[in-house]
Amino acid sequence: MKSNNKLNGFLGILFSLLWVFPVFWLVVSSFKNGTELFSYPMTLFPNNPSFDNYVVALFRFDFIRYTANTAFITIIATVITLIMSSMCGFALAKYKYIWLKVLFICLLATTMLPTEVIMRPSFTVIYKLGLYNSLWACIIPTVGTMTGVFLMRQFFTSIPNELLEAARIDGANEGRIFVSLMLPLCKSQLAILGIFSFRWRWNDFIWPLISLRSPDKYTLQIALRTLSGAEAVDWTTLLAASVLTMIPVLIVFILFNRQIMSTNVSSGVKG
Repeated sequence: MKSNNKLNGFLGILFSLLWVFPVFWLVVSSFKNGTELFSYPMTLFPNNPSFDNYVVALFRFDFIRYTANTAFITIIATVITLIMSSMCGFALAKYKYIWLKVLFICLLATTMLPTEVIMRPSFTVIYKLGLYNSLWACIIPTVGTMTGVFLMRQFFTSIPNELLEAARIDGANEGRIFVSLMLPLCKSQLAILGIFSFRWRWNDFIWPLISLRSPDKYTLQIALRTLSGAEAVDWTTLLAASVLTMIPVLIVFILFNRQIMSTNVSSGVKG
């Protein structure tokens, strides 16, 4: 048993290093100048580390504008996703209607469709609503994620019905039950979904590329693509900007990670 634990620990450390090394290489390379970046033989650490690449990324690259656009899309989309997913998951888990079961099956079936299949109809809807080339065009089609609905439904299913019945006996309506009872119990699930939703929207490339036309409304991912020309790539600025784009996601993970813990949903119910 001990040998198996040691082997599992070794394999875990090995795979962790394989994942971390490219990220580490990206970070240390962002401090190199263009000449040193392509020198041979290659060196891991920069001989003359400099923050010039970050200065160029922050000011010449208009990093602040692109970050503001991306942050607006990401935050609004994540908040709406959390609200919609939790409400829909609660209804699908706790209300026993035939049509809700049919609706859940239909919604679950949409996960079998590739994203590319629904891009054309989604773009048509956005265009006819007059939202093309606006930040809201990047928000509305992305907030309804079945992954979040399924996650919340599975959690609400595990909550004993006795809690809801006790709240109803005390005179609480459905809205108060959801806000005051259900939401506090699903903090861990909301944190997990919040991290995933934030990462999805922050790193989204295809949909903003389709729905945005004006350069002043570009997100970070589209703006990074502009650094790669047909004949040349500004690698030094691209590396520095890529490192900067990772920082908000890391901060969100650290903040929400405190909420990811097991919740005793059976508290308050007598056995």
